[in-house]
Amino acid sequence: MANTQEPLVEETNKNQEVVLALYEALNTRDVETVHKILASDLEWWFHGPPTHQFLMRLLTGASSDDSFRFEVDPLSVTTFGPTVIVEGCDHSRSISWVHAWTVTDGIITQVREYLNTSLTVTRLGNSTQSPPSDYNPSSSSSTGEITSVHCPSVWESSFSNRVGKSVPGLVLAI
Repeated sequence: MANTQEPLVEETNKNQEVVLALYEALNTRDVETVHKILASDLEWWFHGPPTHQFLMRLLTGASSDDSFRFEVDPLSVTTFGPTVIVEGCDHSRSISWVHAWTVTDGIITQVREYLNTSLTVTRLGNSTQSPPSDYNPSSSSSTGEITSVHCPSVWESSFSNRVGKSVPGLVLAI
């Protein structure tokens, strides 16, 4: 069984390395590496105040002046197959962010960016519960069978100094 898990672990590690390499390239302003890592048709989702689109400004070059600094210093990195979840905050800890990257064949194809938002990641799948004991599939019902969905929480963001502050909560299903 360990042999069947090795390719998955190796892919997970590679996906995490790709995302960490992107952060390093962003921090050092290595534009060539950034272009190699990101898909040219990167799908972008942003959840937060429009004035806080720091990552977009970095990636698009909209803020090329030296006075603009958005250091990307991850506090935690968690990987679920092709999805790499990275959590961090600015140096003053007033802005918290979560990036959910999708890596395909060593290239980042999607990013979901969440600022000052609590994020819970769930795994979407069918429930393993059996039907009730009085369930009769041959009974004539106009509603049909409804399959229940099970969404276990697999990861939740944390804020180091945001106690007492209200932030919106979102759920990301993978």
